[in-house]
Amino acid sequence: MKLLEEQAYQAVSELAEIAGLTSDQIMVIGCSSSEVIGEHIGKAGSTDAAIALWKGISKAQDKYGFSLAFQCCEHLNRALVVESKTAESHRLEEVSVIPVPRAGGSMAAHAFTQMKHPVVVENILAHAGLDIGGTLIGMHLKLVAVPVRLQVKKLGEAHLIAARSRPKLIGGSRAVYEQVDQQACK
Repeated sequence: MKLLEEQAYQAVSELAEIAGLTSDQIMVIGCSSSEVIGEHIGKAGSTDAAIALWKGISKAQDKYGFSLAFQCCEHLNRALVVESKTAESHRLEEVSVIPVPRAGGSMAAHAFTQMKHPVVVENILAHAGLDIGGTLIGMHLKLVAVPVRLQVKKLGEAHLIAARSRPKLIGGSRAVYEQVDQQACK
C-alpha cells in the first residue's frame, strides 16, 4: 500500500505540473479501487486501496494547492465529492446523498470521510483529470480535453489515463492563438 501511495502522489504531481494547475482550478479523480487490486470494476471495492490513494493524492494537493473532485460510481450517476468551498467558488449545485462503498465507490466514500466540509455535486468542469481503472471521467472535464502521458502507467493493477484541458481555439485563417506584441505589428 505504501507503493500505491507513492505512485498516486507521483501521478497527481506530474499531472498538476503538466496542466499548470493553480489554486482556483480543479482536478477530478475517478477511481475503481476494484481495478486497483486486480478485480473487475465495481465488484470488489477496497477501502485499503482508497486509503493509500487518498494519502498520495491529498499530499500532492497540499503541495500544488488545486481543488479535488472525486467521481462517484454509476450508482450515484457519477456525482462528485468536493469541499463545500469548491462548490461555492465554482457555483456548483449541491445534491443530497452520502457516498458509501457500495453506492458511490470506495474512493469517493473515503474522500467524503476525509474532507473537512464535503458535499456532493452533480456536475463539474474540471481543468484536469485522472482516470484510475476506466471510470470514464470525460464528462467532468472542460470541453477541450488533451490526453497526457504520465510516467506512472498504472496504480496497482489499474490502468491510468490522464488529461488536462485547454481553451477552445476559435476563428479562421486570420486567427492568432499566441500573444502578439501589438507595437511590432504597426
